[in-house]
Amino acid sequence: MLALAHKIQDAIDRGIVRDRAEVARRLGFTRARITHLLDLTLLAPTIQEEILSLEAVDGVEPLSERALRVVAHAGSWVDQRGAWMGSFRHL
Repeated sequence: MLALAHKIQDAIDRGIVRDRAEVARRLGFTRARITHLLDLTLLAPTIQEEILSLEAVDGVEPLSERALRVVAHAGSWVDQRGAWMGSFRHL
């Protein structure tokens, strides 16, 4: 999901697609779903690296997108790190 979020943002940045609405139409998602995915790009780079190093088990992502969005919206990268450690230190 994080890798997809970066691919979507890159496509927007490079002008391959005009905006989030166009991405939503092309992928068959709602605009809200695209916004939720792109919220993950707000995560601190160190957290993103940790997430990308995790492997899916039986095709299931080890972390829920919803839980990651809570961390992304925690505020500064320092605040995000605190939320990350509080919620996911077991990983």
